[in-house]
Amino acid sequence: MEFRDTLSRANSLVERVTGKLASIAPLATRIVIGLAFFQAGTGKFRNFENVIGFFDSLGIPFPAFNAGLVASMETVGGAMLIFGLFTRFFASGLTVTMVVALLTADTSDFLASWGSASQLSPTDVTAFTFLLFLLWLVFYGAGKLSLDALLRRILHSERTPIGSLSPESL
Repeated sequence: MEFRDTLSRANSLVERVTGKLASIAPLATRIVIGLAFFQAGTGKFRNFENVIGFFDSLGIPFPAFNAGLVASMETVGGAMLIFGLFTRFFASGLTVTMVVALLTADTSDFLASWGSASQLSPTDVTAFTFLLFLLWLVFYGAGKLSLDALLRRILHSERTPIGSLSPESL
């Protein structure tokens, strides 16, 4: 057997196996990121006055309102990511919180991480790493093992094709 044939068969095998296991990647991402946000959000509620003070020190306007908004988004959004319900919506909202974190609390570390003198890399900045995973969920969705997929199947099965409608059914 030629090397090309062996390589082709190995590649086919890898593609078949990874294709069967592909639903694990978005599930694992949702669970890990969702749990991290859920814990961060509930932690913000437990230490709400400290969060307000921290937001105020960063110059974030309306620190009490924004602390409540971020804590709520992280808690509810984290739980929704875990279950895979309205994933793109909540991943988008959490993306905004990560962009704000990069523009406020993590700015100096994030900018320094891109320099050659830094011991940090951009992925050492948690907000940036979370942002990358959230963007992946925004663009690719929750995957097959999610309530989003179940909801899509239920809603799709209830649709009636337009061609099957008769004047009497309208």
